[in-house]
Amino acid sequence: MSRDVALMSATELLRHFRRGTLSPVEATQAALAQVRRHNERLNALCWLDEEGALVQARESETRWREGRPLGLLDGVPATVKDLLLTRGWPTLRGSRTIKRDQAWTEDAPTVARLREHGAVLIGKTTTPEFGWKGVTDSPLTGITRNPWNPDKTPGGSSGGAAVAAATGMGALHLGTDGGGSIRIPAAFTGIFGLKQSFGRVPAYPLSPFGTVAHVGPMTRSVEDAALMLTVISEPDDRDVYALPYDPRDWRVGLDDGVRRLKIAYAPTLGGNRVEPDVAILVAAAVARLAELGADVEQAEPDVSGADDIFRAHWFTGAANLMSTIPVEARAQIDPGLQEVAADGAKIELLDFLKFVKAREALGQRLAEFHRKYDLLVTPTMPLAAFEAGVESPGDGRGGRWTNWTPFSFPFNLTRQPAATVPCGLTKSGLPVGLQIVGRLYDEATVLRCARAYESTRPVQTPPMVTA
Repeated sequence: MSRDVALMSATELLRHFRRGTLSPVEATQAALAQVRRHNERLNALCWLDEEGALVQARESETRWREGRPLGLLDGVPATVKDLLLTRGWPTLRGSRTIKRDQAWTEDAPTVARLREHGAVLIGKTTTPEFGWKGVTDSPLTGITRNPWNPDKTPGGSSGGAAVAAATGMGALHLGTDGGGSIRIPAAFTGIFGLKQSFGRVPAYPLSPFGTVAHVGPMTRSVEDAALMLTVISEPDDRDVYALPYDPRDWRVGLDDGVRRLKIAYAPTLGGNRVEPDVAILVAAAVARLAELGADVEQAEPDVSGADDIFRAHWFTGAANLMSTIPVEARAQIDPGLQEVAADGAKIELLDFLKFVKAREALGQRLAEFHRKYDLLVTPTMPLAAFEAGVESPGDGRGGRWTNWTPFSFPFNLTRQPAATVPCGLTKSGLPVGLQIVGRLYDEATVLRCARAYESTRPVQTPPMVTA
């Protein structure tokens, strides 16, 4: 029974809490049981507050029993990526350079919103150091592994959150996405992930990687992500880039389907190499959207130059980050991050400003593309999960993580909402994701499309979880 409870969606749990057929304590115990069962092998959580979680759960249980639930998430187990400040818990960002024994007195905006709405915070999830790459391992916490095959990476940088979601270590998970860091691991582990429009969800402190970085939901269902977005998009004046608050419930209209939506399908997004298994599954998912009533046609937006533009933004962000770390501590930093920061430090100011203008032009091209199309769909990743513990696959793509993530980072540059929904398993049994990209600020249509597809292919659970 505990595993069944652990795999329930937040929506299902809340329904049970309301009826009195399940308690927040039972839900939290089930999530903690999954941590005990799988975390030693998979390394999803780097901080667990079992006692504190049960205290929160008992308080929630009392509120539900007295008919006064707190907010929209009361009693639902949740985790926080270890890049986000969490009151009372250390936020070490996967780095040996941050001192654990200091006062941790502040919540990041998203963490504060979860707490205000009664979510039960059970722990913090692993990240590569400062979230710098598309896989999850760090000098501090070691290697995080994929529940579909522990020899494989779950992707990153929100790899711990993705593994926690896939294995039932809570129903709601906060991730971050600066170049695909929600969508990459969500695709590799077979869950749903959303990078909403930049500024929709307030962030603080702002990322050292700048305005490509987002905070967003990672869940086992689209409805849970919409519920979570409703909560974490509430205003917080610490974020100077935040959008004006939209007080909508993002679940409204979720089941309106895709009939008559104009969808562009870009199978390679400018000629990128895609593994045959991935291409077949994504094409089948796109065909399914057409069967559901969408008007689908193959069309490729012009994202030329996005790789160079992104590297200029990301690598200079790494250099900026490195400048804040004492010189004597820098030898403890992940060697790959040191290399990226060194490359970023070589970019001259005027050259960087040229890339800023090129980013603007890219955003304008995508805005023009979306005058004709409501949505753009692509593979989320061009390949399935590869060996754990390395930055890049050994298939000739090589180099930095940006070499094998060409479908994700362009939409951090353009600030558009982009989600990934599971669309099947490769012949070797590894998940594949369908990426759904919307017009800037149109999360509602992205969620609606993801929900329509999800209704035909619910999220699958890794065999090790159900065994």
